[in-house]
Amino acid sequence: MEKRQSSYTYEEILTCSRGEMFGPGNPQLPLPPMLMLDRITEISEDGGEYGKGQILAEYDITPERWFFDCHFAGDPVMPGCLGLDALWQMTGFYLGWLGLEGKGRAISVGEIKFSGMITPATKLVQFGVEYKRVMKGRLNLGIGDGWVKADGETVFTAKDLRVGAFKDA
Repeated sequence: MEKRQSSYTYEEILTCSRGEMFGPGNPQLPLPPMLMLDRITEISEDGGEYGKGQILAEYDITPERWFFDCHFAGDPVMPGCLGLDALWQMTGFYLGWLGLEGKGRAISVGEIKFSGMITPATKLVQFGVEYKRVMKGRLNLGIGDGWVKADGETVFTAKDLRVGAFKDA
């Protein structure tokens, strides 16, 4: 088996956004500006709290990021849904990285807790997902818990993130 990479640059991540990394009909990341990852700093099949895999990524924040102008006028903050989407994006990427086939689609999240904000003053956002279970078969499914940190401080957690890889009928 070919050795998989354990980290990815922005340029490498963009090949996934264009559908080139895992092949047609398989998980791919969105293109900018919806791509919420600048780099994947670590990915492994056996790491994380549950020993069933993890992925860590980063996103550089500048005051020019597109969402600050519209959320909210005079009170800019990164929408929490974009952080959640980053965690789902990472889970879809993880399924493709494992070699699982099908188009990645977010399914659900069990619980989200917000405890801080990402503002234009933030420099670095870090994301992590630790997998509890990966189902391989008719339905390829990743289930994990995630977190988002702004300049090293946890600003929200998400439990039971679920992303499936669905094959065309």
